[in-house]
Amino acid sequence: MAGETPSWKQRFRRPVQPEAHQGGTAPADGAEPSAGDWTAHPPRTRDTGGDDGQAFTASLDTLPRGRAVDDLPGDAREGVVVAFPGESPGGLPADPADRPEPGTRFGRLSAVRQGVRRSGESAKAAMGYVADRIMEIAPRVPVRDLSALRTQFPGLSPEQLADKLVAGAANATATVGAGVGAAAMLPVPPAMPAELAAEITGVAAIELKLIAELYEVYGLRPEGSLKDRSTAYLTAWSQERGIDVAKPTTYKNAALSGGLKRELRQQIMKRTIRNLPNLMPFMVGAAVGAVMNRRDTRALADRVRRDLRARQVPWDALPALPPLEQPVRPLEGLQKPLELES
Repeated sequence: MAGETPSWKQRFRRPVQPEAHQGGTAPADGAEPSAGDWTAHPPRTRDTGGDDGQAFTASLDTLPRGRAVDDLPGDAREGVVVAFPGESPGGLPADPADRPEPGTRFGRLSAVRQGVRRSGESAKAAMGYVADRIMEIAPRVPVRDLSALRTQFPGLSPEQLADKLVAGAANATATVGAGVGAAAMLPVPPAMPAELAAEITGVAAIELKLIAELYEVYGLRPEGSLKDRSTAYLTAWSQERGIDVAKPTTYKNAALSGGLKRELRQQIMKRTIRNLPNLMPFMVGAAVGAVMNRRDTRALADRVRRDLRARQVPWDALPALPPLEQPVRPLEGLQKPLELES
């Protein structure tokens, strides 16, 4: 019709307040509000929309003393949700992190917390798996005793022989790092954890062989069986120092109480973080892995040698030692000497 304003041009007008409260005053002190007052203005502390059909939130503190929700008129009770102490509207926990509703801010925060917790548990399980593999391969590492080393490298002093062993182990770990870096030339995220685990396991086997032979060079062979000696070498590798094998209870008790595996997990986690640059693409990780593994192996050997040198037993003062017990199924690739001429 001509002269009428189109609907899309009409202004939104606020609803008119009930006539009973236009220009009126609040109830007098000590007087209870009437049923009409509660119907017109139900108690609420937060307006969640009102006109869109959502409920209002009321607290028990907003109700008059001696007045319960059941005593309110039917129209006043409609749309009122009571929040009890320690709870949020709807009976949810008061702690926002415990609200599991998806799609809300608190629900997203709870989902993030659960994701971080699951990631931490998965990482711990992965570190435990690698630690178990290292503990399994430790007794299978072939170790040359002092007589075999002196036969293979005649005319060398203990320090010269130790330098030879460290150089060969550093070259071997550098080769492992370069190989893993070359395998990660094209980044494949699902394969990266397996590549890191393979590198850590291979480097650990080489360094365990180095530590065991350094103990032989310095005349400090651990007492006991093959399993006892492997426990001592594992403890020295996880702590990155030359432990005192004259006190076997220090590392045997740790192995029985689970402390050794905990230290192994910590050492594996540290190695994993240090080896992350080895996964750089385009052969950059191969160069980085070779350099970093060589440096880490030399640093480990320096710390172990410093401790062993303080308790060194000269060769001429050593008693006649029996040949070392060799593993039944030695690791492949470690049977041949690691000494590579530069």
